[in-house]
Amino acid sequence: MAEPSDPTDDEKWLVVDGRRWRRTDPAVPGEELARLKSHLGRGRSGVRNAGDDAAKKAARHRVQLAKVGLGERGTPWWEQSGAERRTRWEAALSELDALED
Repeated sequence: MAEPSDPTDDEKWLVVDGRRWRRTDPAVPGEELARLKSHLGRGRSGVRNAGDDAAKKAARHRVQLAKVGLGERGTPWWEQSGAERRTRWEAALSELDALED
C-alpha cells in the first residue's frame, strides 16, 4: 500500500453545514470498506432501535469500532504508516465480526 504523500485538507475533511468531519481512510480496501460500513449501519440502526440502555451501549460500541476502523475516529489516518492503518482496520473488523458470534 502506498503511503499518502501529504493529503490536502479536502482529502482529510468533509464539511457539512459548517461542521468538519474526518473523511474515511482512502487506503481501506473495497471489501473491508464494505464490511466496516455494514457494521456501522447496523450499529446506527441498533442505537435508534435500542430497547434499553444495555442495547444502546452495545450499539454505540459497534458504531465506535466501525468509525475507528474506517479512520474517522482515533488517531488520524494521515498520521499513521501504511502498516498501522492496515492493523487499525483489521483489528476493528476482527472485533466487530466477533460481536456476531
